[in-house]
Amino acid sequence: MTPNEIRCSEALSRDAFKSLMRRAIFDCFKWHIQHGDEAVLCPFPLVLDANTWRRLAAAAENLAHEALQAEQELLIRQDLQARLGLSRGLLKLLSMAVAPTPSGPRFSRFDFHPTDAGFQITEGNIDVAGGIIESSGVTALMANSFPKLRPAGDPAGALATALCRCSGPGGRVGLMHLTQYTEDRQIMLYLARRLAERGVATCLFDQTQLRFRKGHAEAHVHAGRVALDMVYRFLPAEWLERLPAATRWMRAIVGGRTPFTNPGSAVLTQSKRFPLVWHELTTSLDTWRSFLPETRSPDDATWEGDEEWVIKPALGHEGDRIGIVGVTHPERYDEIAREASRSPQRWVVQRRFSATPLPTPLGLRYPSIGVFVLDGQAVGAYGRLARQPLINDSAQDAVVLLTRS
Repeated sequence: MTPNEIRCSEALSRDAFKSLMRRAIFDCFKWHIQHGDEAVLCPFPLVLDANTWRRLAAAAENLAHEALQAEQELLIRQDLQARLGLSRGLLKLLSMAVAPTPSGPRFSRFDFHPTDAGFQITEGNIDVAGGIIESSGVTALMANSFPKLRPAGDPAGALATALCRCSGPGGRVGLMHLTQYTEDRQIMLYLARRLAERGVATCLFDQTQLRFRKGHAEAHVHAGRVALDMVYRFLPAEWLERLPAATRWMRAIVGGRTPFTNPGSAVLTQSKRFPLVWHELTTSLDTWRSFLPETRSPDDATWEGDEEWVIKPALGHEGDRIGIVGVTHPERYDEIAREASRSPQRWVVQRRFSATPLPTPLGLRYPSIGVFVLDGQAVGAYGRLARQPLINDSAQDAVVLLTRS
């Protein structure tokens, strides 16, 4: 990584940052603003050189394209599905001779980490991708204070336009999410506002309120039954199995007639065990091979206690249950290692890369740059900064701005 590729701008003054946060709260529903004693949002932007952005955007688009091609192949390769660490319930659904539920717009995010060997990724956020408030509304607010810089795009606006197009004239978009989490609720309220700007009706609902009638999705809310023309799913596909049978949640994956974004089949390439079947696919995965470190099953490597390997669950989120020697607390690492040893078919080990820290107004931090891709096109970015070489739920959000050249 060179200083021109990625750097930090100066921090906003205390008063300017307070003003920005007030607008983020009231204009963008950015309610989750504190993590312990630290602000969730950095008071300065990450700055990408325009050429670096073009390179990362192109890589993310290629990653999304290759993943989609691989997903289509995996849908007919039940022998390979069984090696992805999915539950028996999901495997049974995916193997049924029933057409997959239609797909709405495809929305994903790829997080690039600067390392000694250039930018690398650890996975793709192909099933569910968060960060749209920070990459859209908050980015626009921050950009007002840095006139020589520009946003990389507006992912929320692009997504709202695509959902509008998919739902059709006079259509209604269902925004299904985990309502008990402030972070999830704020995202859906913001997306609903962006859809309202385009004249699109929405229905925000908890996943337990999902129903199907003759294959068409409905939300059973306090106002009664609400028919939906498409559904934006903001919860992991594997969590659908936790729903009551009355929801007929299976129709969100197969046999449904209402488009879902993203479709449940996205879990096939969301799995961190996806690289373990690459050699048996005909799909070209050259971009994935160039950006993703070596990945193995835990029963195919000597990894325990070795600082060269990272242990992680096949289906994990927000850096949860990741074991890294020297980073993860030793007792927690031992717990993770025991679980992985008992059920290696649900875990992977990945060759650890040497992450490059970045000087910031807050001190040295480890950055990642998330690039959003909508239906094959890069539509924006946002960053995360962590005190340690692990991006998890304690990492700070950071606006990403680009140079104008």
